[in-house]
Amino acid sequence: MWNTPDLCDDNPDDVLVLEPLFQNFGGKPAFFGQVVTVKCFEDNSRVKELAGTDGDGKVMVVDGGASLAKALIGDQIALDAVNHGWQGVVINGCARDIHELQRMPIGVRALASIPVKTEKKGLGDVDVPVTFAGQTIEPGMYLYADETGIVVSKRQLFG
Repeated sequence: MWNTPDLCDDNPDDVLVLEPLFQNFGGKPAFFGQVVTVKCFEDNSRVKELAGTDGDGKVMVVDGGASLAKALIGDQIALDAVNHGWQGVVINGCARDIHELQRMPIGVRALASIPVKTEKKGLGDVDVPVTFAGQTIEPGMYLYADETGIVVSKRQLFG
């Protein structure tokens, strides 16, 4: 079993630690996987599309520009992600339908919750570097999240 403090202690030159800005909204308190990134602002079209693709062993990292106006994930997108094997989602933005997300077997970290959905305009970029919480996260990195924090690494740290 792993935890983020041990990953930091055992791999001090390999881990980048995200600033502690995120709340836990999912039913899975600890998760890890290879990163797939999305960059979008108040439009979750790309998040919805990715949730419907094979996410086995993957974590979706969404840079929503820290917007607190609209939720980039809710129960329907999260359920689709669960059904496609995604391990978790980290959102530099908001989530909604929290009461449902808490019962789903997926990790969800976001800055806050808000009941407002986005308008889908088909905007956003997938598999681009994103920068938030004090770090730049690139597609293909590995993300580890637990009750203590979130770390990323260019290489898989165990297994």
